[in-house]
Amino acid sequence: MSRHLLVDMIKCDGHGICAELFPECIRLDDWGYPIVDGRDIPHELLSHARRAVTACPTLALRLEKGPGR
Repeated sequence: MSRHLLVDMIKCDGHGICAELFPECIRLDDWGYPIVDGRDIPHELLSHARRAVTACPTLALRLEKGPGR
């Protein structure tokens, strides 16, 4: 099953750790907040996505099952 990343912008404080750990799918805006493309995460990058989710200090990033955009 496919997985994609979602960011809860209300919880996010813009630390930028997620983009450092998973630059393949997360970039930062001008203020340091993450922008995810919403596409399905390739299987070979799932471990990187999980690491970024786990490292989020505010628990604003999550990995969900199902089709992305």
